[in-house]
Amino acid sequence: MCKHCSCYGLNARTGEGGLGMPLPRWLARINKRVFNPVEVRRGARPVLIHTGRSSGKTYRTPLDAHRLPDGYLFIPLYGPRTDWVKNVLAAQAARLCIDGHEIELRSPRLVKKKDIWPMVPTNNKSYPGISSESELLRMTSADKAQNPE
Repeated sequence: MCKHCSCYGLNARTGEGGLGMPLPRWLARINKRVFNPVEVRRGARPVLIHTGRSSGKTYRTPLDAHRLPDGYLFIPLYGPRTDWVKNVLAAQAARLCIDGHEIELRSPRLVKKKDIWPMVPTNNKSYPGISSESELLRMTSADKAQNPE
């Protein structure tokens, strides 16, 4: 793995191969401190509310949330080792705010794109640098976890 970004061995020219995304870590730091707070205030995107694994602080991270039959799928654009992914996995729960409504999410797990992407509605956009081996975060809605159909 490159120590300057989270590309995990991606081919720089084609974006293929590897396990993660080709976006550099410096961009993640800028987004986290500058653009994410603006996006949260705008309220135009889904926001994942999670608890810091060390600090216990509540964080709000704007993300694309892809609806699944039993919950949601999130794309960690900077790879599965980002703070928000580690926080959610450590807490085993998060909340998703969409259009002013909060949804309790449970059972976070990393899944390969090739295993889950067929369940994602076809109108969702694809992401550059995501290979079939990329790890995405899948979570189950709390009501589905308690009352599976």
